[in-house]
Amino acid sequence: MISTPSLTPFVAGAEPRLTALSHGGGCGCKIAPGVLSSILRGTGAMPLPPELLVGIETADDAAVYRLNDTQALVATTDFFMPIVDDAFDFGRIAATNALSDVYAMGGTPIMALALVGMPINVLSVETIGRILEGGASVCRAAGIPIAGGHTIDSVEPIYGLVALGLVHPDRVKKNSGARVGDVLVLGKPIGVGVLSAALKKEQLAPEGYAEMIASTTRLNTPGPDLAALPGVHALTDVTGFALAGHALELARGAGVTVRIDWPAVPVLPGVRELAAQGIVTGASGCNWAAYGGDVQLPEGFADADRALLSDPQTSGGLLVACAPEALNDVLAAFQRHGFGQAAVVGEVAPRGQAPLVIR
Repeated sequence: MISTPSLTPFVAGAEPRLTALSHGGGCGCKIAPGVLSSILRGTGAMPLPPELLVGIETADDAAVYRLNDTQALVATTDFFMPIVDDAFDFGRIAATNALSDVYAMGGTPIMALALVGMPINVLSVETIGRILEGGASVCRAAGIPIAGGHTIDSVEPIYGLVALGLVHPDRVKKNSGARVGDVLVLGKPIGVGVLSAALKKEQLAPEGYAEMIASTTRLNTPGPDLAALPGVHALTDVTGFALAGHALELARGAGVTVRIDWPAVPVLPGVRELAAQGIVTGASGCNWAAYGGDVQLPEGFADADRALLSDPQTSGGLLVACAPEALNDVLAAFQRHGFGQAAVVGEVAPRGQAPLVIR
């Protein structure tokens, strides 16, 4: 049972593991898609101003508000509980994940606000400070300031950002713009959820941890370059609802069927072996329960593969739908930014019996 936070100040001594203080880590903390849909039902009924280019209508990555003919404001927020035990790494991952939604709209970040909830009777000032330092280091790498924020005393450690960016109104890339015949490109390998589950069970090798940190702290900087390409029609990032969930959002928004070539999907090293051992997140099962009925699987699809398909990603890769003639430019943009594992993972087809087909 989670206790109510007390006003007792922190007493020096052995601090608990950060992941021991959270009931779920990273984007695995997200409310399950089906539950979230029920919660949000009816919340978008109010009239919307014409300047609001992107709202909640297609579950996109961020809101976008037109400021003038050449600028639109991208606004988003993201926060979660620890996915790792190292305080600095936790801050880095949370900040990278929050900024990703600006990049996923084709925007360039301009500033951030910190969102901080910490159990001050459990964690030291030094540990909390390291979390914030990790987030600040990522913002410096992105070339933006943390210009303010808000803090509370909470039961579980929570950290994230309000992220603001700018994009030209003509370059906004929604998750609903995919066209029949488009090719799908994924910028990062999947499997972060499995690695985080192994870490929590103390079954993650040092090399696995290194792969996890490298992936989750890599800013999705190709976003603006991709948005500038006329052949890029849709853009999103793969996070808590997993590859399947975010591919479904893309398919539903455009009224198409997305076909994923499962063998082509890049996976972080060691993840398949861990999943085959049953080391997966509870959020993976919740994801599948919410949307599995809309996914057509090939005969004999293994349970471990299904768990990976619905594996929640924290700070995951960009998923791009582009015209075939733009593919080389898309891959070149990823390469310029150091995303050497970006891969073609599928295509967009006319709507069939299922919005998502795995083959």
